[in-house]
Amino acid sequence: MARRSVRLVLVAASLVALVGGTAPAPAVAAGTQLQVYGAWHCSDDYCTWGHVRTVADFDSMNHWLVDRGDGRPSVNLVVLSFVNPLKLLNQTTDAATANGAPKGMTRDIVGYFTSRGVRVMVSIGGITYTKDWNTALATNATVLGQRAAALATDLGVGVEIDYEEASSPNLVGLQAFIDAYRSVHPYDATGADPTARLTIDLAAGDRWLIGITRKATTDWLTTTSPVLDYANAMVPSKQPTATGAIANWQEHVDGKPRYSPPIPPLAPAKFTGSLYVAEGSRVRPECRDFAASLQSATGAFVQTVAPKVGSTAGMLGYMFWAAEKPSTRGVGTQPPNTCEGGVGVGATTYAIPIPMPPLRQQ
Repeated sequence: MARRSVRLVLVAASLVALVGGTAPAPAVAAGTQLQVYGAWHCSDDYCTWGHVRTVADFDSMNHWLVDRGDGRPSVNLVVLSFVNPLKLLNQTTDAATANGAPKGMTRDIVGYFTSRGVRVMVSIGGITYTKDWNTALATNATVLGQRAAALATDLGVGVEIDYEEASSPNLVGLQAFIDAYRSVHPYDATGADPTARLTIDLAAGDRWLIGITRKATTDWLTTTSPVLDYANAMVPSKQPTATGAIANWQEHVDGKPRYSPPIPPLAPAKFTGSLYVAEGSRVRPECRDFAASLQSATGAFVQTVAPKVGSTAGMLGYMFWAAEKPSTRGVGTQPPNTCEGGVGVGATTYAIPIPMPPLRQQ
């Protein structure tokens, strides 16, 4: 009877979430622990990280990330975005880049987070650098993977693959990139080695980036022989409704069996869902008001969605786009638009573990 009662509470919580309400407290307690709760970070120059910053200046704009108001970080992961893959391959040095890496991605900035228990990764790519991904993979994907691994070693970080080629992705090249990276930093289920964390970004659902999604789900994100740690289901073109976000994430869980060739189901333990905290001219509730946020409204689903493959319910967690100044237009998360009241309260509500624990494998 107790099991049935919990099930009824979770069903009710999901129904509330679908209409945009806040899930009741018992659903939070009953769901699977969220393990990933992170933010992409664009520095103060719109995701280029083109200049060195002092830790004091960086802290003045980003303190909310490491202090939700009680001294605990608001997130357990920060992804520095973006590295240009072609510049990385060519080891370019210019006004904003040193040996292929953005000048602002320094050990001091990495240490600002890691000293507080927050994991750090760097994202290679982004929509702006799709053509550069294509060129770099076609030129020498293996060397690109080796240089990504060297950057990870130098900074003590993991790497995220953000390759947003929708029409004809170079999957042979991407496989070679991954193989080269893994030859230096093998898969580590314990999570103890930060440089071994290698992830990939997929579309919000299964209807875009179809070739990459099919390849990643089939070969790299399995629960039996994983090659990549997990995927991020990225934000769509604008902030979704609760029902829209859930529908997108459910597509990854279900796969697309009628596609030719089909996309297989993805284990919920192998992906996160993403939401905006900074979008256009609006300060989002996801940043400022947890009670009105999508991370509240979708929480029951994210913690309890049943797997089609794998053995555990619930997605890995949430990612938020994006900290500080993600766009030349609109708001960011610099003061006074900091996110303790949304992301930070969510970290408390969901008891986000800091530092991040070993991730569920099934």
